[in-house]
Amino acid sequence: MNVFWQRGTSTLAEVVKDLEGRLHWKPRTVQSLIRRLADKGALAVEAVGREFRYSPAVAQDQCQHEESRSFLDRVFNGRLTPFVAGLMEREDVSQDDLAALREVLNQAEKKLKK
Repeated sequence: MNVFWQRGTSTLAEVVKDLEGRLHWKPRTVQSLIRRLADKGALAVEAVGREFRYSPAVAQDQCQHEESRSFLDRVFNGRLTPFVAGLMEREDVSQDDLAALREVLNQAEKKLKK
């Protein structure tokens, strides 16, 4: 989806070319993934001559939110704290990330007080 969010409308050939060197996927694999994304409604499809043009049908922030929520529900029973705590215990966290997290928490607290 990142390719489509960055490029906008693209053909299969354009996506395959864009992914060359980054992913070692065969064109058939990319085609299968694009077809599944279109079937799920994540990509809009437009026939132009003999080829299809695909474009994102969902906004990046909406998709990321839904996927994050689904992951938290499935893996952490909907709880954010165990996810963040576990990640921070096992990963290096920069001062910038900590400052950003503090700001997110401060904003969330302000929202709760309203």
